[in-house]
Amino acid sequence: MKSLILSFIIFSVTLISCGDGQKKTTENPGTNTSVEPKPVPVESPKPIRVGAERMDQYFKILNKKNIALVVNQTSMIGQTHLVDTLLGLDVSIQKIFAPEHGFRGQADAGEKIKDGKDPKTGLPLVSLYGKKKKPAASDLKGIDMIIFDIQDVGARFYTYISSMHYVMESCAENDVEFLVLDRPNPNGHFVDGPVLKKDFQSFVGMHEVPVVHGMTIGEYAKMINGEKWLKGEKQCRLQVIPCENYDHNTFYDLPVKPSPNLPNIRSIYLYPSLCFFEGTVVSAGRGTDMQFQIYGHPVYRGNSDFSFKPESKSGARYPKYEGITCYGEDLTQVPLKVIREEAKLNLSYLINFYNKFPDKETFFLSNNFFDKLAGTDQLKQQIIDEVSPEFIRETWEEDLNNFKYIRKKYLIYKDFY
Repeated sequence: MKSLILSFIIFSVTLISCGDGQKKTTENPGTNTSVEPKPVPVESPKPIRVGAERMDQYFKILNKKNIALVVNQTSMIGQTHLVDTLLGLDVSIQKIFAPEHGFRGQADAGEKIKDGKDPKTGLPLVSLYGKKKKPAASDLKGIDMIIFDIQDVGARFYTYISSMHYVMESCAENDVEFLVLDRPNPNGHFVDGPVLKKDFQSFVGMHEVPVVHGMTIGEYAKMINGEKWLKGEKQCRLQVIPCENYDHNTFYDLPVKPSPNLPNIRSIYLYPSLCFFEGTVVSAGRGTDMQFQIYGHPVYRGNSDFSFKPESKSGARYPKYEGITCYGEDLTQVPLKVIREEAKLNLSYLINFYNKFPDKETFFLSNNFFDKLAGTDQLKQQIIDEVSPEFIRETWEEDLNNFKYIRKKYLIYKDFY
């Protein structure tokens, strides 16, 4: 019976993924007008199948194992959550580990998540964004395998890769298998930004990689393991179930928003550039419906008459300048194609705003969060010193080339160049 259910799920997902099949076109007959051309079928681009959908590749290895999962609201197979799918197939799920924003993905950025119980399934929830960020040995008692299935956005300071690091480390220390169900990286079509320096390691930047690393979560896990970045240079027993029909040039519009303040693909494309404002006095639009697509400040006066007023809402209960009108820039009208094809960090947003800001002494937050986001204190100093964007980029070049050499070893999919 279980095999029948599994076959039905795989068949249903394939139907959802594959759409209407092939289209037809007409071949050019050239100079031979006496021969009637025959329609030539042109295959539509095949839809992406994420790792979780490819149950034929991993279901058997779950047999007779006690499973824990690191999942959130993005861990979907079609319209069904991975947890519900596996429970329906009698997989022995013991607990769920919840990353930043929680299991259902509704908590604010930085909000501490508490342990608890999922009301729908009754499964225990263990927070990895509260009192601890790494599963304890006691959390893994009786667990044979951890499955990681979370949609990432390809930016170093997006904390799901940090959570994955700590889970891998705990798996290595406690001899637990680690399985990644891979998903596309919507920012996987370029690599850019300053490479993190060890002195600036934090939960928003644990590894010596650039701001935009151009890797899927599965490729990134392979790099963590292969470069022996885990504590004590340990390695975990890692398996990755790749996506199908994906490469690093593929456009991917996420079916579920990956966190409360990344509501659409535009915000995801702009996030690597606009997130630097989080380390300044500037609002990046939290408390609006245009998060990471607009930015501004109450005293700013640029060339635009654009303004917005942040309000408390789900995912941003206490936004910067709540109830206060901010003046700034609106990027919601920039063509999406232009943003994607730029394929690099856009420093002009940050530099232009700093240059026009009246009180430069207070622009960068005193907690040095900007340096943690940048992974270095050099970028802040370059902006203060009015270094040109072109020269700033030149200072990244050697480190970026070294990273690309390392990155290439762990790629699963055809690269963008």
